[in-house]
Amino acid sequence: MDQPQGFEVEDRRLVCRLRKALYGLKQAPRAWFEKLTTTLSKFGFVSSKCDHSLFLRVTSQHTTFVLVYVDDMLIIGSSQSVVTSLIQALNKEFSVKDLGELNYFLGIEMNKLQDGSLHLSQSKYVKDLLQRVHMSQAKGVDTPMPTSLRLSKVEGEPVVDAITYRSVVGALQYATVTRPEISYAVNKCCQFMQQPLEPHWKLIKRILRYLAGTVSHGLHLKATQNLCLYAFSDADWASDIDDRRSTTGFCVYLGENLVSWSSKKQHTISRSSTEAEYRGMAHAVAEVAWIQSLLREMNVTLRKVPLLLCDNLNSILLSANSILHSRTKHMELDIHFVREKVIRKELEVEHVTSTEQVADGLTKPVSSLRFELLKNRLGVRDLQKCAERGRTREVQITGGMLTELVKIEVC
Repeated sequence: MDQPQGFEVEDRRLVCRLRKALYGLKQAPRAWFEKLTTTLSKFGFVSSKCDHSLFLRVTSQHTTFVLVYVDDMLIIGSSQSVVTSLIQALNKEFSVKDLGELNYFLGIEMNKLQDGSLHLSQSKYVKDLLQRVHMSQAKGVDTPMPTSLRLSKVEGEPVVDAITYRSVVGALQYATVTRPEISYAVNKCCQFMQQPLEPHWKLIKRILRYLAGTVSHGLHLKATQNLCLYAFSDADWASDIDDRRSTTGFCVYLGENLVSWSSKKQHTISRSSTEAEYRGMAHAVAEVAWIQSLLREMNVTLRKVPLLLCDNLNSILLSANSILHSRTKHMELDIHFVREKVIRKELEVEHVTSTEQVADGLTKPVSSLRFELLKNRLGVRDLQKCAERGRTREVQITGGMLTELVKIEVC
């Protein structure tokens, strides 16, 4: 290592030792997070084992959570005075800017309605995306993907600008944070990033047209005392026409509110629809177990054992049957993983009819009528309609434990 220009000394063997991590250095993010972790630990916070960006402080008098993204923080607590004192304490250690009550964070807009519910949307983010691809005046469509569309990696001409394709797909992936109903269509576009073709670009334009007609739509979260965790799991067997792999979809609810969802192509080929469904169940159970652990750390007690709903009877029977058949031994790990949860009474698996399967729209394109039904079941609603409903309906809201949510930025 050479001495930096302007700080040379006669002894060329001497170099400068860095006492403080600077922006742009490889070790800067780690050094900053270690400094923040040490400071919050001094205030009595403990890092969550399920999510290292979440810090918790639970006492008999109050509960406080701090969620960190780089140098932005969300603070939520049961006591206004405790939250205020925490911000003042952080201000002594860092240069802190208090942005007040949360309304915008990482491109996500939070609107608190008169009935006490919350509406999470990305209208500004979607408008900027439409403006970037010159589709801000596009005519809206009912669904993000037509039911008859079957995409392949070999049928069609290559797109003119593959870089733009990848950029827009990446932007659409972040849009699924508050728009779970487009998860399947976006996941389908992600499967052709290496060599996108014209039919794939047409699907992206279809998704953008759907977003253009539903800019103000987002997740609607309601206050509830029904703290029960349940999930829907579904799979579309051998749906990919190129490699015949299946598509898995699941959605997890806490009470009436959707808290997690996924639409993903399976990594292995399933030899039967039962196998595809069971692999999807294993993914859903893993997500439920993670959420259950996170709630336990937050001192939230579930009233019932988590419930998994599936529309495949054979998969449900496999989860309770202790005998391992020759046709299922190649999926032994998934079988034992789910079955162990069921035997320990940590999970219940029940059957749901195909018409009531909420995860159906996360595994395949559906008709416009069914799409609207599933979209409503996912909790995706228009902000204006939610606000009007909150003004006209009389709703009794029971006060919860957590009352104050503020956003601060550490400079």
